[in-house]
Amino acid sequence: MATLTIDHLHKSFGPKNVPVKDLSLTVDDGEFLTLLGPSGCGKSTILRLIAGLEQPTKGKIRIADKPVNGVAPGDRNIAMVFQSYALYPHMTVQDNISSGLKLRKTPEATIRERVTGVSKLLGIDHLMDRKPGKLSGGQRQRVALGRALVREPDVFLLDEPLSNLDALLREQVRAEMKQLFASRQTPVVYVTHDQTEAMTLSSRVAVLYDGNLQQLDPPDRIYSYPANRFVASFIGSPQMNLVTLSCKDKVAQLGQTSIPLPNRFVPPPEVVLGMRPEQISIAQPDSPLTVEGTVFLVENLGMGNLISVRPDGTSEQDGLTLRALLPADATWDGDRVSLALPASSLHWFHAETGERLPDGKE
Repeated sequence: MATLTIDHLHKSFGPKNVPVKDLSLTVDDGEFLTLLGPSGCGKSTILRLIAGLEQPTKGKIRIADKPVNGVAPGDRNIAMVFQSYALYPHMTVQDNISSGLKLRKTPEATIRERVTGVSKLLGIDHLMDRKPGKLSGGQRQRVALGRALVREPDVFLLDEPLSNLDALLREQVRAEMKQLFASRQTPVVYVTHDQTEAMTLSSRVAVLYDGNLQQLDPPDRIYSYPANRFVASFIGSPQMNLVTLSCKDKVAQLGQTSIPLPNRFVPPPEVVLGMRPEQISIAQPDSPLTVEGTVFLVENLGMGNLISVRPDGTSEQDGLTLRALLPADATWDGDRVSLALPASSLHWFHAETGERLPDGKE
């Protein structure tokens, strides 16, 4: 087992620059953990701390049950893939992939065996005599992955490795990476700000904001039960509807629609109601919870239409808008529409703290 353990990790560059605040988590063998969050949330700093490129202000890091605080990066038995690929321009693909093994004085026969196996696995065996300047972006990324894979390290660290690829190539390489690492029983820590990468690749996702861990869960849990308003707003595309509603007598008022509140919590004067656009549909006669309103914007996304609706009983000054992602063949009456809200998939958050309110679905 080569478990990675982070215990109360803290990194400060000064009183007002604290990118990592009291982070604790464990990444087991074969687990793919993604650090996800906006720019400046601390995810790349965490990766650098694990790699030994930065030293923690407080806290401990253990790799394969061994403390590595103060251990040099080259002695931590990690493999890192950088956003910039970091290939040696004067070396061939063969030499780039084998460079780490040569530095560790790995026997020549072992180097040949590993490089041959990885190059075939990545489909770059016909490129071994080329230099990076003669490769496409996708080929360079595969070489960078190959250099990490031949190491057979205790931990793989990947720092936004797909961000320099175009959309189509990113999707292709992402699928290849998922298969590659699924076949290896080694902890993987992956850094990205792209939620699609996080949701499709990960065993678990650690959502970060302002140096703090917001939620650590499998992707489906993150999507279905966001721990707070930030996670709810950050995960999902189109973004979740989040509307602030006044409460009275166990009912929240959305325009002219009264929405019963869960029995599990005592409602504050205001709550934030969350609904995913893809879970809102055109109302049917038997729909239990509906909102009528005016459509003021339609965005054609090809596979469907994203409509923006102002609920009846609200004004433009209120700024209250619902967005619904409807099938391409869905129809409504001019600029008027009746929407069915996902009664079983509503999310409730405290208006002041942003924390999820208990609704019995935990």
